Formats: sequence, C-alpha cells, structure tokens
Amino acid sequence: MAKVVRVNPHAGSSFDDFLKEDGIFEEVQARALKRALAEQLDEAMQSGKLNKVSMAQRMATSRSQLDRVLDPSNLSIQLDTLIKAASAVGRTVEIRLKRDTKRTRVTAASNG
Repeated sequence: MAKVVRVNPHAGSSFDDFLKEDGIFEEVQARALKRALAEQLDEAMQSGKLNKVSMAQRMATSRSQLDRVLDPSNLSIQLDTLIKAASAVGRTVEIRLKRDTKRTRVTAASNG
C-alpha cells in the first residue's frame, strides 16, 4: 500500500521566515546564541565549583567583565573574552559558518 502524506492546509511559513520578514532574525539568533553560551559557562563554573571571583582571576579580568560575559542579554562580548572564559573552565570555543539552506533569492528589478 502506498503511504498517503497529508499536507496541513493551515501550516504557514517557518518561524525563521517570520522573523526574517520582520527584520529581526539576526537579533533573535544572536540573543539565543548568547543565552546558550552564558548558560553553558554558568553550568561549567558550577560543575567546577568556581565562583565569579575565582573565574575572573582565571580569566585575568575583572568580575564586572565576567558579569557581562554571563549576562544573556548583553550581546557585546569580544571573541577573545569568550575564549578566555571557555579556557578558564577547561572548554574550547567552536564557531563555524553554515550555508543557509533557504537562501534568499535576489532578483534585479527590470527597468521598463
């Protein structure tokens, strides 16, 4: 028997498409990534029984700088600071660029 695939007539575009249409996709993505990084660093500090003072000392930075790294809403974090924070808890940072699978097509407007 052939399997019948039903398409939901009420399904619309993806949530990513919605965010892109509103022009906030990149900001939302950045906030989500920062929140995930902050949570991972916090968990690593807890498992290593590190308080903020000890962590800041390992990073050779101030506690206020560490607070900015751990603040999920603060998107202004330098890459070298993130690498220091990861190193202080025995981790590394891995960043890569992925090809957008749903690339937006750019078409030239015709004159005429």
